[in-house]
Amino acid sequence: MNNYKMLEIWKVSIELVRDIYQLTKKFPKEEIYILTSQIRRCSISIPSNIAEGAGRRGNKEFINFLSISAGSCCELETQLIIAEQLGYVKVEETSALFEKLSYIMRMNVKLIRSLNS
Repeated sequence: MNNYKMLEIWKVSIELVRDIYQLTKKFPKEEIYILTSQIRRCSISIPSNIAEGAGRRGNKEFINFLSISAGSCCELETQLIIAEQLGYVKVEETSALFEKLSYIMRMNVKLIRSLNS
């Protein structure tokens, strides 16, 4: 699977990165090297691991990188909850991101299942 750019999960993950960058622009400047940086790196990890896994030789390696990507989804979800609780963002601003994350996680599970078949 070398053409990862054709995968819906990768496309939606790229959209999520763009959304995350827009959201974190509003964070306090003192968070630029802490939570802002962590959230951005985490979001980037999702499509990056999908692409890296797709570029590997076998399904077993691809599944491993999809698993890492799923972990990054959970990490990002946690960081967004923290940002909400710190008052950096409102629930209304993150609800669409949580929906997108949930969609990515469902696609991830389905892709892993298809690779295991």
